Amino acid sequence: MTKFIPIFPLNSIAYPGQLLNLHIFEPRYKQLITECKEQSKTFGIPSVFKDTLNEYGTEMELLEISKIYPGGEMDIKTKGLRVFRIIEVLREVPEKLYSAAIVYEMEHLPLDTEKLNPTLVDLVEKLHKLLGTNLDIFEKFRNPTSFDLAHYLALNQEDQYRLLVATSEKARQWFLIQHLLKLIPSLEETEKVKSKVQMNGHFRREEPPAF
Repeated sequence: MTKFIPIFPLNSIAYPGQLLNLHIFEPRYKQLITECKEQSKTFGIPSVFKDTLNEYGTEMELLEISKIYPGGEMDIKTKGLRVFRIIEVLREVPEKLYSAAIVYEMEHLPLDTEKLNPTLVDLVEKLHKLLGTNLDIFEKFRNPTSFDLAHYLALNQEDQYRLLVATSEKARQWFLIQHLLKLIPSLEETEKVKSKVQMNGHFRREEPPAF
């Protein structure tokens, strides 16, 4: 299905289901958010990197305007709804400061699996143990998906975008597994190097080789 929505391009990726807090200060986006509040309409966040507007983005719901400052700036809470593909960008909209787009709602978002791959769960736990962080994904998220995990797995921006456009939950989880299988060994090697550096200046007991 195609639809017309205002757009709020960002240098980061938003995902369906993600809760995103934003500080709004530009006049065009203050107008956009005010209209979303008054008319109960959604807006789109397409990502931008390397000065290029990406083809895919996420439709967002405005949950609340948490604070309005004396100058009209706002703190808002939003939630990602669904992925869209941009058909046409309308940089100038009559009587509006913001841009808009004609978009196509993607049909691939209904989950083709309701459970995280056990291998992915194990790798996420291993990563955060290496990082020394305490992330219990089943405590943090009721029914975690790949989109929930995305911002906790050290993905670069291009990989975050690849995850957004993957056509199924199984494909997204497999993508994350491959990412972690590459990332974790490099972190383990870094930890070994750190340990060696920290041993410099210490008294060490080492068995000499047979020579």
